[in-house]
Amino acid sequence: MSEEFGPEFISITDEDGNEFELEYVETIEYQGQVYMAFFPADTGEAENEEEGGLIILKVIEVDGEEQLSTLDSEEELEAVYDQFMEALFQEDEDNED
Repeated sequence: MSEEFGPEFISITDEDGNEFELEYVETIEYQGQVYMAFFPADTGEAENEEEGGLIILKVIEVDGEEQLSTLDSEEELEAVYDQFMEALFQEDEDNED
């Protein structure tokens, strides 16, 4: 993703009707599933470091429409998180060359 035009933001609404703004980081495909990573756009309200960290959501199809969903398990989250970290570190190494 080119940062030439600045960061990209999206707004999502959780199941309780709360709206959040997220800054897009990266999209990867892992084991046939598409995942997107975001950072909270407003980190001023984060009570602790965990709340202000990377948010990973998977792309699912509901009634022919793509939606973002939470991951099914802690194991899935850890595996996908590792993939994002590898991708982000690889981009940093590529940018240094």
